[in-house]
Amino acid sequence: MSGPSQDDHDMMRRSHEQALWTNFAIVALGIWLATTPAIAPYDDRALVFHDVIIGILISVLGLLSISYERGWARWSNCGLGLWLLVSPYVFWAPRPIAVTTEVLIGALVIAFSILVPGMPGMRMEPGPTTPPGWSYNPSSWEQRAPVIGLALAAFFMSRYLGAHQLGHIDHAWDPFFGDGTRRVLNSSVSRAWPVSDAGFGAASYMIEALSGFMGGRDRWRTMPWMVLMFGVLVIPLGITSIVLVILQPVMVGHWCALCLGTALLMLVMIPLAVDEVIAMAQFMAKVRRDGKPFWLNFWRGGTPGEHVTNEDMTSFHVPAPELSRTMVRGVTAPPNLVLATFLGFWLMAAPALFGSSGATATNAYLVGPLIAVIAVCATAEVIRSLRFVLIPTAIWLFVAPFILEGGTTASAINGIAVGLILVVASLPRGLVLERYADWRRWTR
Repeated sequence: MSGPSQDDHDMMRRSHEQALWTNFAIVALGIWLATTPAIAPYDDRALVFHDVIIGILISVLGLLSISYERGWARWSNCGLGLWLLVSPYVFWAPRPIAVTTEVLIGALVIAFSILVPGMPGMRMEPGPTTPPGWSYNPSSWEQRAPVIGLALAAFFMSRYLGAHQLGHIDHAWDPFFGDGTRRVLNSSVSRAWPVSDAGFGAASYMIEALSGFMGGRDRWRTMPWMVLMFGVLVIPLGITSIVLVILQPVMVGHWCALCLGTALLMLVMIPLAVDEVIAMAQFMAKVRRDGKPFWLNFWRGGTPGEHVTNEDMTSFHVPAPELSRTMVRGVTAPPNLVLATFLGFWLMAAPALFGSSGATATNAYLVGPLIAVIAVCATAEVIRSLRFVLIPTAIWLFVAPFILEGGTTASAINGIAVGLILVVASLPRGLVLERYADWRRWTR
């Protein structure tokens, strides 16, 4: 497959000319960043020099981006924007004005360098919007909107927690666990990180939200690398975040309500985002089967070379009930998976209910969230077969009462009963409404 045609170059040049104003907006943002330390107390000399230097660089790169041939300057500004999302937490900024300024300007620089004008070098090759053989488009704006909203909600929660870790607020609100949030944020586990872990989480969630805005309705084939990055941010990093949160009672001995809230939001994001990754992987597999340049299509996009008639024509100009259903196409909640999720949360409460302690209590704190994570992820139709992982988990629940210390008769009976129910709950596939081409066999 050849590079962009002359028509592609002409189209990209016209798009660049129409978005020239974004470069001047970036210049203004750079000046804003560079001059803020002169009018606001930073109380950190290194951070002052940092913002002045980064602000000047952003402005210079914004001027260079005016030239169509210097697409690298826009990418460089995008990189600086990403750095600004994390830099106040790396420097442990002593004043909230530094955090607000850097995070806000970082997000806006990313938006004006990449999101609004479009990505430099992307191919304009026409092709289908809906993946061939699929009954809906996993890259549609309706599908991405819930993930973006959840990521922003998680960002604001983590931003609040980061403010406490940086010392900007003395209190840490927790509606359920009293002083638990403050103890978790100030624990030796959190302090072991070289940066504010809550602040770093906030930066990650903002990147997830911005990644959700990147690309058009066909980005599963025009921007495979972006879909992969988005999937990595939501799925592996999301699971890591969830694991770290569920380890709180084991490592710290306390719960943090807002930490649990961000973990829950990340958990819901996973089944909503995984279908787009599968569609992208199918496209790249076809690219390889057809003998087309793999890396060219991965970095710059392409077309599957098939005509499809089931284009996803939904838009936001539809009745609310239909729109809400469109947002979660590809996700269903069979009663057996809802039951398994409940059993996971039930196990988390079991030590307090049945008086277990030691290894038995730790086991419940670990296995309970694991069951809930597996069950919620399996509500995504494309990974419905993940529910079978519940079976070895159930077998462990049968064995655990006989080898772990700290259990009671009631906790042993409870664990065995939960294991039996899990085996039964893992067998039915549940409702699968959509079509996924040759991936459908993995939905069984």
